[in-house]
Amino acid sequence: MLAILHPNTALDSEEYRQTMHYLENLPNVSVRVHEVQGATQRLTEIYLLGDTKPLNKEEIEALPAVERAIRISDDYRILGRHRDDRRQSGFTYNGVEFNQSNLNIFAGLCAVDVPEHVDMMMKALEDHGEVCTRMGAYKPRTNPYSFQGHGKGCLPWVFEKAGKHGIKVIAMEITHESHIEEIDTCLEKLGRPTGVMLQVGTRNTQNFELLKAIGRQNTYPVLLKRGFGITLNESLNAAEYLASEGNANVIFCLRGMKTEAGQPHRNMVDFAHVPAVKRLTRMPVCVDPSHSVGSREQSPEGILDVMHATAQGVIAGANMVLVDFHPKPEKALVDGPQALLMNELPAYLEDIRLCHDTWKKRQAIYQRLKDDTAE
Repeated sequence: MLAILHPNTALDSEEYRQTMHYLENLPNVSVRVHEVQGATQRLTEIYLLGDTKPLNKEEIEALPAVERAIRISDDYRILGRHRDDRRQSGFTYNGVEFNQSNLNIFAGLCAVDVPEHVDMMMKALEDHGEVCTRMGAYKPRTNPYSFQGHGKGCLPWVFEKAGKHGIKVIAMEITHESHIEEIDTCLEKLGRPTGVMLQVGTRNTQNFELLKAIGRQNTYPVLLKRGFGITLNESLNAAEYLASEGNANVIFCLRGMKTEAGQPHRNMVDFAHVPAVKRLTRMPVCVDPSHSVGSREQSPEGILDVMHATAQGVIAGANMVLVDFHPKPEKALVDGPQALLMNELPAYLEDIRLCHDTWKKRQAIYQRLKDDTAE
């Protein structure tokens, strides 16, 4: 069961103290508290775990600090959708809103290489009004002899350039919990010129100790990629690991599945799961067309497969696009052959906005159908 307190309930208030005293003394029930900071208010959610079937919903709702109580299923207890659940989806971070209705584009370098390329990429984004990007400093690779990223050495100039060009959020993969401290220390030293979204790569989707470490901090939101060789349910439960430790500001990323059936693409594009994830959970959903397709092949009409895949995800309701660009792909240290070119950025952004508008129009069509059926 989930008890949602009245907005902005003070944790030192008498109402909160009385409520917690009652809940903590329930037999065979443990209590876990989560705070959700929205744009205008703070919500406190109290999860009651264990033998909750005997609990009376009305009695819980009668407690002085409780606004309402919700019975929740076993699956995705924190991030999932449950009956009579009217909680908001999404969050705001560093002035950027992430939810299941809007769309944010994270175009950038799969792997940071030289300051010149980072500056060129961020300036292009600034010129087009974009405030988010992707920049890889820590790069786990299949081949141990491949470039593994510059690590913490590149963080100062990446963050400084982000601040210079008005970038508010950088999606940055981490592979070890020490990377959280390295990122935080660097940002603090620079006066926090930008923000970071911690990215969990597909190879670490079931690295449970890393997930727990990331979940224990609430400073940075998380982008969790689907594991390329596991089921959707297993990947969604990985997201629940993050939330169960305290950080529910999670975006779920579809990035393709490893299977021979995906050829000629690198992976089987799985963007039909966008609406499924939004139905099962309250997480915003991201698509990564670059690592799904893995090439710059194009259809006869001249549209790249990466752009077609992006359109599929956005028209299905994706809320974030994570895509590789590079000023000079031939000099990229990671995944250069799949990167989009800088002169393709304006058309790509226009295409994405067209697809997002189409998604809104599709919603309107079926809302009219729903309204007509209800009459």
